[in-house]
Amino acid sequence: MDGNGRWARERGFARIRGHEEGAESVRDAIAGCIEAGVEFLTLYAFSTENWRRPKAEVIALMKLLERFLKKRTPELMEKNVRLQAIGRLTDLPAACQRELHCSIEATAGNTALTLILALSYSGRLEIIDAIQSLLREIELGHIDKAMIDPETFSKHLYTRYYPDPDLLIRTSGEMRLSNFLLWQLSYTEIFVTSKLWPDFRKGDLLDAIRDYGNRQRRYGGI
Repeated sequence: MDGNGRWARERGFARIRGHEEGAESVRDAIAGCIEAGVEFLTLYAFSTENWRRPKAEVIALMKLLERFLKKRTPELMEKNVRLQAIGRLTDLPAACQRELHCSIEATAGNTALTLILALSYSGRLEIIDAIQSLLREIELGHIDKAMIDPETFSKHLYTRYYPDPDLLIRTSGEMRLSNFLLWQLSYTEIFVTSKLWPDFRKGDLLDAIRDYGNRQRRYGGI
């Protein structure tokens, strides 16, 4: 969800205003996914690299996350959306962790859409954490190293309960993965739009899904 800062700068606003507007695009993305019958939506909300941003911005982003969870959980319930999260969640402030836990618990039985927030997330660190998890299993004698294959490895990732993405949407014209779901995106279709995230609305999402529907996925075959 790239472009919040640029959106604000172009309009003479503080960067946090761009993040606030971006939160409205999240609502539209959820609505569009439900309308299109999408079962899983993963939003790259905050990376481990984002902790290096100015302290004031990081604090504001954490407060925004806390408010979003508190304010939008009733809406998620109304729309039958289940909330989940991936990443090094213990890095988050205690108040954010509490709100996240409450939202996940409250929406656990919902079935229309699973919304996954990637928070304090890094694709590289996820792979390292998976390797460490496998090594512990080997040391405990639960598995043999000869058993390790892509399927076994996937079961140790943060995303082990979810399918690999079919479509990656990258806003603001950026042509890079930015350390997101590096293992899981191996055969994912990519859609890049020049629109900044705060301008990306339900119609844009549905356009991206229609574009995806016209593609032929070969997975390395003919």
